[in-house]
Amino acid sequence: MDDKENVRVGAAIRRRRRGLSLTLAVVAGRSGLSVPFLSQVENERARPSRASLERVADALGTTAVELLCAADAQRTVEVVRADHSAEAPGIRRLVKGRHQLHALEFSGDPNESGEFQHRNDELLYVTEGAVEVEAEGRAYRLGRGDTLFLSGGVRHRWRAAVADTRVLVVAVAEHIKAESE
Repeated sequence: MDDKENVRVGAAIRRRRRGLSLTLAVVAGRSGLSVPFLSQVENERARPSRASLERVADALGTTAVELLCAADAQRTVEVVRADHSAEAPGIRRLVKGRHQLHALEFSGDPNESGEFQHRNDELLYVTEGAVEVEAEGRAYRLGRGDTLFLSGGVRHRWRAAVADTRVLVVAVAEHIKAESE
């Protein structure tokens, strides 16, 4: 691959291979590349040439362009300052951009909320105050320090139960198709 490309294609290759339930040995046989080399690529210890990437893509029934589009962005370190203005009243995005991790901070007083259903897993963590959550036909009251895990697809609603409540919501981003390891 061109050194100017700052992507980590190994994770995309691994996701595609596992999604097809293929072993490294099968992909190696189809591509003519060695198992150790493919393992190094998947673990980001080696970068495939353009020709090698095309051979891997063919072995996985896709294209090099598709693998590059599905690749992870270059490792990023980003600070979001506490004084960063909220994008909507009471909501602050804690991770900027399009990443696998999605995190929001909600703050404010009791109000009604709509019903949610997300494709991927989600975790609610109450940093201050209390929230009331309805999920899978059950009601939960969470206080400071409590967490609630919701697997992908669970319909739920939640609202602040007391004034000055702060909730951290962390989720696998909706644009990611979460797959079991």
